[in-house]
Amino acid sequence: MKTIATMALKPGMVLAEDVLSYKNELLLSRNTTLDDIAIAKISRYSVMCVNIKEEADFATTHFEKVRVSEGFRRFEKSYSIYMAVYKKMIDNLINEDADIETETLYQIYGEITGCAKTGEILLDYLYNMLPTEDTVTYSHCMNSALVAGVFATWLGLPLKDQFTLIECGFLYDIGKFLLAPELVSKPDKLTDSEFERVKAHTIYGYHLIKNHGLDENVLKCTLQHHEMCNGTGYPKILKEDDINFYAKIISIVDAYCAMTSARSYRKTLIPLQVVANFEATSDRYSPALLKSILSHIANSQLGMTVRLSDGTMAEIILINQLKLSRPLVKCGDTLIDLTKRTDLEIVEVI
Repeated sequence: MKTIATMALKPGMVLAEDVLSYKNELLLSRNTTLDDIAIAKISRYSVMCVNIKEEADFATTHFEKVRVSEGFRRFEKSYSIYMAVYKKMIDNLINEDADIETETLYQIYGEITGCAKTGEILLDYLYNMLPTEDTVTYSHCMNSALVAGVFATWLGLPLKDQFTLIECGFLYDIGKFLLAPELVSKPDKLTDSEFERVKAHTIYGYHLIKNHGLDENVLKCTLQHHEMCNGTGYPKILKEDDINFYAKIISIVDAYCAMTSARSYRKTLIPLQVVANFEATSDRYSPALLKSILSHIANSQLGMTVRLSDGTMAEIILINQLKLSRPLVKCGDTLIDLTKRTDLEIVEVI
């Protein structure tokens, strides 16, 4: 909330606190929406100033509060500035076969991530970013680099390997730029022929960057990021140890970003819904890598207030290590073990 001089009040403002007269009489109650009559009343009683609600005071869920925070505004501004830099670099590569300046990629990463104090906060900020239709693929790639840096830290990778993974994040999906935009952003399920065309982006991307002096791991990641440990991926249907280490992590990053990036036609999934989706498809990914990343995501939700599918409000008090997406929650004096209450789901973070 903020304090406003009576003479600066405008209709539509909402009181954050009760307004009292000099005799301590209630003039107007908190949450009153001011109109000309209410403002005149405040002035008539010679009240010098009142407390008015700000945008943050109207936020009701965790992510709404993040979105109206000062930290997110700084992040959003930095993201916008460096998105333009990244977009120009990618366009120059595609249109003019210009080399990729890896130092510029690291600068972009450093400037944007510098706006978030922790990896968890960075992920919260990215939840609230809504790309425009003409920047969807650019945003997906840049978000992947930012998320890759968070996951690399969680995995305890050496600094050099962290930089390599971040570089992979910026470039692994570059073949998507050679596909028709309407194919990449199609909200409906792809037809079999459309999916075959989309699958070719791994090959396109590899050939686009293979002669630009990049780390061999970046090239392999571009080619293999849709290979799955259970052998259901593409383009070469590789399994487990045949898949590049960085590609294994980026496959998790790619799926995470797909589930959490906002689109005009669908909502993002909340963290434990993301964890549940990964648990349901865990055989696609490296077990050790996936477990470490999901544990960090789940543990970041401890203490959060959530809404359950029956409308009940509860607090997450214990993460179940055998089923990370189904924690123990507390509702009043009642404990609810979601591993046993399979009829209930967490649907919102408050």
